[in-house]
Formats: sequence, structure tokens, C-alpha cells
Amino acid sequence: MPSGLVALLDDVSVIARAAAASADDIAVSASKAGSKTAGVVIDDAAVTPSYVTGLSPSRELPIIWAITKGSLFNKLVILLPGAILLSVFANWLIIWILMLGGAFLCYEGAEKVMEKLGGAKHGKTVADEIADPVAFEKQRVAGAVRTDLILSAEIMAITLSELDLPTWWEQSIALALVAVIVTVAVYGAVALIVKMDDVGLRMLRESEVTNIRRLGVFLLRAMPRLLVALSFVGTIAMLWVGGGIIVHGTHEVGFHLLYDAAHGAEHWVAGVTGALSGVAGWATYAAVSGVIGLVLGAIIAYVLHNIIGYEGAH
Repeated sequence: MPSGLVALLDDVSVIARAAAASADDIAVSASKAGSKTAGVVIDDAAVTPSYVTGLSPSRELPIIWAITKGSLFNKLVILLPGAILLSVFANWLIIWILMLGGAFLCYEGAEKVMEKLGGAKHGKTVADEIADPVAFEKQRVAGAVRTDLILSAEIMAITLSELDLPTWWEQSIALALVAVIVTVAVYGAVALIVKMDDVGLRMLRESEVTNIRRLGVFLLRAMPRLLVALSFVGTIAMLWVGGGIIVHGTHEVGFHLLYDAAHGAEHWVAGVTGALSGVAGWATYAAVSGVIGLVLGAIIAYVLHNIIGYEGAH
């Protein structure tokens, strides 16, 4: 009996150590894969505040919470099972799904650029008169969740393509871990951003301390500039990430022109910039990817709006 008990305990300890090692592998793999999604995460964080701009301050946090729940549903209920099924039964489809999402990001980014340059506006925005605030809020949340589905699909596909885990259940845990962390980080940051002006106003009205009142004034003045900056960063991120996905994806399926052009420019700039070669080379690759994304997105926008007649919904 003692020998059997000792053997059993030894088996349990082996299983426990294996489970601990597996959990560590999952955490490390999720961390590495999650870092690859940084561009899409920046895009997500930069785009989301626009969905509450111009609406009642009392509705900002409820709207962000509604979008957060929609984002978690997108990632955990819709995309995670689909990603695992693809990895098991149709791994070759992942690159095409990535490129489809990349093309959507290029289109969204290019359309924003064209509108800023005086092009036609497609879809209703907060600049228009709002006849029914409740219906309009629902429309904004639905639009945000729809856009989040595309961005979340990119995050999950990029994560899955970077995971180096042997079993489907380990991949599932890593994907879920990345999904929850990214969602909480993005929408937590967005909630802080959109309430910054309210915090500043409260500091200004209620505090008797001069430095706190000055901080309140700073926050009030910084908020509009921050939203403008985020809008700019979001557009750049859309084009850079979307174009980069297209460059990499076309190379993976055998079309090397875009990949060779982007990396050729990167290597040339890196070769002539000396100590700055790493940063300058990366910036060049990102810029070329962004230009490719802008051109592709403009073509898609032209086809959708001028040939198909799609008006869009923001």
C-alpha cells in the first residue's frame, strides 16, 4: 500500500509539474503572440472614442460598457471557436481571412483620409442633427461592435498565427487570455480618455488647491487635442496595419511584388542611415505599407461607393 500511494503521489506530482509547465508555456506564448497585435490594438483604442464624441456625457460610460461586452462576445463566443476550428481543419484559410480583414482596415483608413481631404461623407455621424438620441446611440454601439468584430478577428488571427502551442486546448486558453487582456486594456483606456474632461471640470470646480485647479484646466484643454490626435493615430494605424497585412499575406500566397518593394525600401534606408538603421528601416517599411494600404483602400472605396453604390454606416 505505501509503495502504491507513493507511486500515485509521484504520478500526481508529475502531472502537476507538466500542467504548471504547460500553463507557463501558454502564458509566454500568449504574451509573445499578443505583442504582435500591437498595431491593431492601437487602432482599436484610437477609433473607439469617436463613438461617444458629441453624445451626452452621462451616456459615455454605458456606451463604452456596451461596446466592451460586444467586443468580448465577438472574441470569445464568435471568433475563438472559429479560430480553433480553422487551426485544426483549415489552417490554410487563416492567411486569406487576415488579408480580408486587412483590406477592410485599408478601406476604413482611406475613406477617413478622403473625407478629410474634402471627399464625400458616407453614413451618418455626430455632426448631423440627431432626431432620436436613443436610436442613434444604439446605431453607434452597433457600428462600434461591428468594427470591433473586424479588428478582433485581426487580433485573434494574428495571435493564432504566432502561437507555438501543440494542442487545441492550449491554443484556446492562450487566445482567450489575449482576448480578455486586450479588451480590458483597450476599453479601460478608452473609458479613462472619454472621462478626462469630466475629471478636469470637477477638479476646477471643487478643489481649492491651485495646482489641482491648474491640472483640471490642463485636462479640459487637452481633451479635444487628444481626441484629434487619436483620430489621426487611428487612421495611420489602420493604413499601416492593413497595408502590412496585405504585404505579408500576398507574399505568403506567392505574390512577392509588394513584399519585395516594402522590404527593399526598408533595407536600402537601413543601409544608408548608420546608427539609426533599425528605427529608420522599420519606419520606412511602415510608411510603404501605409501607402500600399491607402492606395488599396482608395480603390476599394471607389468601387464600393461609385460602382456598387454602397453608402456605409458610421
